[in-house]
Amino acid sequence: MLSVSPIVVSCTRPSPPAPGFRVALMTPGSVSDAGWNASAFDGLVLVRNRLGAGISLVQTSSPADFENAMRDFALRGFNLVFAHGFEYTDAALTVGQSFHATTFVVTSGAGSSGNVASLGFRLEEATWIEGVLAGGMSKTGIVGEVGGINIPQIAITFDAFKRGFLSVRPTGKVLLTYTGSFNDVGAAKEAALTEIGQGADMLFHDADQAGLGVFQAAVQSHVFAFGIIRDQAAVAPDNIVASAVSEVPLAFLKIATEVKSRDFHPAMIEYGMRDGMVRVVYNPVLMAKIPAAALANANRVEADIMAGRLPVDALLAQAKSGN
Repeated sequence: MLSVSPIVVSCTRPSPPAPGFRVALMTPGSVSDAGWNASAFDGLVLVRNRLGAGISLVQTSSPADFENAMRDFALRGFNLVFAHGFEYTDAALTVGQSFHATTFVVTSGAGSSGNVASLGFRLEEATWIEGVLAGGMSKTGIVGEVGGINIPQIAITFDAFKRGFLSVRPTGKVLLTYTGSFNDVGAAKEAALTEIGQGADMLFHDADQAGLGVFQAAVQSHVFAFGIIRDQAAVAPDNIVASAVSEVPLAFLKIATEVKSRDFHPAMIEYGMRDGMVRVVYNPVLMAKIPAAALANANRVEADIMAGRLPVDALLAQAKSGN
């Protein structure tokens, strides 16, 4: 993560608007999670560095804080507020009705309006490739998945990883555990250790900060793992093979640039691999551990996705419907 300290704003006593382009970020958890929230903070800093924006950050502790924080930023003259999580959607739509001069962008959001946009990433395209890679690397034919809370945005990354894995190992087994928390590192570690005890030798998580526990289990048990959202190889360089990365910072910068120039049109925005906003990043330390055939297969699948020959979303929807 970039070594810049966040500025936390108060949501109780608004101050007069300040001049200049100003961008705020709301996160549901700590930006030290090396994943979901850290990626958003990277984006905020990038916007500051590239656009000269004044920036501010608040970590919300409960849904009761959502509207208050958004109103505070709007009253203080912030031009753009990134609300980093699906849970902010309703608050953004409500507050947006009263503050038309502020643009609200909800990551993984579920709605849009005249000044509210939702920003999504087809991260499942990259996790499908990770699954393919796991299928070519697993010795036991068993892989484990550990999630925080079962929500659609996370379930689809797990389904894609599973489908990618089974495309290589049709008789393989995929273990899935939800701990019910994005912050409980210990629970995620225990879930991963349980899956390892059941034979899993490759682990994949989508659990925000709690995912650090999955990496701890991988290190302790000497098994491989996969990262998500950011390039997480540095967390466990001898265990994390690759990361499914969503280019949140670049997306934030693109949107902020358009808002600043008044060229932004709020909508349901979605980016994928073909947009250059989602990719698989390999850990150079472990490249020699990947069998040549497994890497070649993963590269072939990536090429098929980029060329439109492998419509991941359509395949996942078809599988879900049972057709």
